[in-house]
Amino acid sequence: MGANVFDALLAIEIINGPLIAVFYIISIAAALYLLLRRPTAIWIATALVGILAGAVIGAATVFIVNAMGTFGEPLPSQAAIWVIVTFAAIALAIVNLWRSRWWRKVIAAVSIIIFALTGTLAINAYYGLNHTVGSMFGVVTGKAIDGGIGPVNTSTADPTKPLWQTWKPPADMPKTGKTGLLTGKDAIPNTLSGFKARDASLYLPPAAQVKNAPRLPFVLLMMGQPGTPDPQYIAAVLDTYAAQHEGLAPIVVVADQLGNPSVDPVCADSTKYGKVHTYLTQDVVNWAKTNLNILREPKYWTIAGYSNGGACAFQLAAQSPDVWGNLLDISGDEFPGVETQDATIRDIFGGNKAAFEASKPTSILAAHKGGYTDSDAIFTVGQNDPGFIPGADRNAKAAQAAGMTTTYYVVPGAGHVVDALNGGLTKGFEVLYPRLGLSKPN
Repeated sequence: MGANVFDALLAIEIINGPLIAVFYIISIAAALYLLLRRPTAIWIATALVGILAGAVIGAATVFIVNAMGTFGEPLPSQAAIWVIVTFAAIALAIVNLWRSRWWRKVIAAVSIIIFALTGTLAINAYYGLNHTVGSMFGVVTGKAIDGGIGPVNTSTADPTKPLWQTWKPPADMPKTGKTGLLTGKDAIPNTLSGFKARDASLYLPPAAQVKNAPRLPFVLLMMGQPGTPDPQYIAAVLDTYAAQHEGLAPIVVVADQLGNPSVDPVCADSTKYGKVHTYLTQDVVNWAKTNLNILREPKYWTIAGYSNGGACAFQLAAQSPDVWGNLLDISGDEFPGVETQDATIRDIFGGNKAAFEASKPTSILAAHKGGYTDSDAIFTVGQNDPGFIPGADRNAKAAQAAGMTTTYYVVPGAGHVVDALNGGLTKGFEVLYPRLGLSKPN
């Protein structure tokens, strides 16, 4: 009973549901109550000084966070405004603790918590990536994949022809794909790596859910840090494409490259954080080959990632073009460990700076130039993401110079938030669909 209640709390929707609206309303009501006292000169001056002091502290916090590079790139203006407003509201509550009746003190104390939670929810809603209470804390929530991981291949379609030519959907094919956690009997075992990953998730498109389902292309996706292996974003994009292409879309595994969302193992095998590289390249890949109804040729395999996951995806694509014929790097870090280089060299590479430099995707590409003639790479980045644009541009040029067929796309109006993720996924699969045999070549 207790576990069920806890799981239900973790699964509460905090972006599109009523919870955030309730917090907005309560916060406005609390702020008005705390502000509207008998308008003496002392109170007006006290309230104004408190609000101003809170706003200044909030602005200073934004400045310090940006200067230290705490989140990799400067806080966008919308998030910064919420920080300043939240600190101002908290300061208003604090000045209500003096020269007031006991019930006003109680309301003021409770309001401090309410204002802090509202600001946190509002900033999270702006970024748009953590939809549940659990995901805000890096906890994977959701149900196991309904009905298992899909039927085995019994299709009689000619495997030498692209699916867009041979596939005819049955009348009972679902309209949309399905998602769920790979947990319990369907969990990906860490047999070779021992890495303690959070549960991966799976997306099965409509064409994968029918009798005599065809083998489909495969995508391995990694999300950002902090983040969870959440399939909803790629599922929404692929459902749109599937609706336009007879239910055809790749089968997707969203895997965890972090383990602990508060640390960055830089997709490497290390004593400190575990064998992340082995987990992704062997445990996950072996499980997919054994359990999923997927095509096997590299041209049908895509390694994809967003932000932290994008850097990891680029590295794996550079290392193994014989496995990953396609790369989709969405607003990716320029290279794994870019934000924590000194700590990464110390903790992951044992102080060996040369080994760290050699692990960068561009270094790997340069060492194997000409070995990527059958590799396609898509790099996307938000137009309003100045911290990531230079790195994405350099990476795209390096991929092209190494021999990859390269697409570089700037998502109009997007920052380093959910609009960049959705825009990158949409552009990425626009490019990939003909390559994967899911649509007629342009």
